[in-house]
Amino acid sequence: MFRQITKSLYVSPQISVDQVAEAKALGVTMIVNNRPDDEEPGQTNGAEIEAAAQAAGIAYAAVPVAHGGFAPWQLDGMAAALDQAGEGKILAYCRSGTRSTLLWALTRARAGDHPAALTEQAASAGYDVTPVRQIMDALAAG
Repeated sequence: MFRQITKSLYVSPQISVDQVAEAKALGVTMIVNNRPDDEEPGQTNGAEIEAAAQAAGIAYAAVPVAHGGFAPWQLDGMAAALDQAGEGKILAYCRSGTRSTLLWALTRARAGDHPAALTEQAASAGYDVTPVRQIMDALAAG
């Protein structure tokens, strides 16, 4: 269920409270929730995941991304979570893992990582960043 994008980043579809322990076993030190609460009936809300993460000694950040696109504050939030995790491993999740992957790619492109390398990393985990590739290129160019 968790797909590894880099040595320190996993992405995933919606997680359950029980899967926080699985993340901990993988060495995850930060969980980033990219899914708005109540996006669909029955999803585990962020407060429940946050409580389970805190109980497991895992940091938690919420940077929700709706289907309308990405805003600078979301890139800022993801960058802050990546910085806070430092050398630790991160698990970012949304409904399918796609928005988490796209947000990571945009954030890393803005930080100067090469868009082609980011595209390859995402593809190796089964995610396609083509929908935001032009934006990645623009962000990387400054």
